[in-house]
Amino acid sequence: MKVIASSLRKGNVVELDNRLYVVLTATNFHPGKGTPTTQIDMRRISDGVKVSERWRTTEQVERAHVDEREYDFLYEDGEGFHFMEPATYEQVTVTPDVVGDQKVFLTDGIKVFLKTYQGVAIAIELPAKLTVEIAETEPVVKGQTASSSYKPATCTNGIRVMVPPHIGAGTRIIISTEDNSYVERSKD
Repeated sequence: MKVIASSLRKGNVVELDNRLYVVLTATNFHPGKGTPTTQIDMRRISDGVKVSERWRTTEQVERAHVDEREYDFLYEDGEGFHFMEPATYEQVTVTPDVVGDQKVFLTDGIKVFLKTYQGVAIAIELPAKLTVEIAETEPVVKGQTASSSYKPATCTNGIRVMVPPHIGAGTRIIISTEDNSYVERSKD
C-alpha cells in the first residue's frame, strides 16, 4: 500500500528494494524556503542494520502489510519479552532488539500493539500516553512561578521528565511515550 512519506510514524513497516524496514524515528522538516522533507531512521528487519532515508513529504512510499494485534505484556526473562494475546491466550516472545529503549514503559499487564510479519514480531507500538509515578523531583526555586517554568523529575521506571513546579514526589502524571514529555496530572 502506497502512503505519503510525511504520514510515516514510529513502528510503521515500509518496503524498500524488496526488503522490510521498521521505522524508528520520523521527522518532518519544513524549511522557510525549499521543499519540505521527511527524515526517516529505519532498522532493516532481516539483519538489524540501521538506515537513514530522506524523502520529499509528498513522495509515495510502499508500506508493508503486517499483522497488527493487541497483546498484554506478561514478563521479561533471559529469552526476551513475553506477551499474550487476550483473545486466544497465545504467547509470543519478542527479542530485546525489537523492544529497544521502549522497555522502560513495559509494566505488568500493559496493552501494546505487536506487529508481526510471517509469525515473527518485528515492531512494538506503545499507547500514545501512559500514566507513571514521580519518584523524585527537585524542589521549587523561590520566585519560579512563570507558567513556562519546568523542573526535572525522575519517574519510578527511571525516565527523566520535565514537570511543572507543583508536581512533587509520589504524584502520578500522564506522559507522551513518543518523546517522554509531560502531558498532564493523572486524575486517578
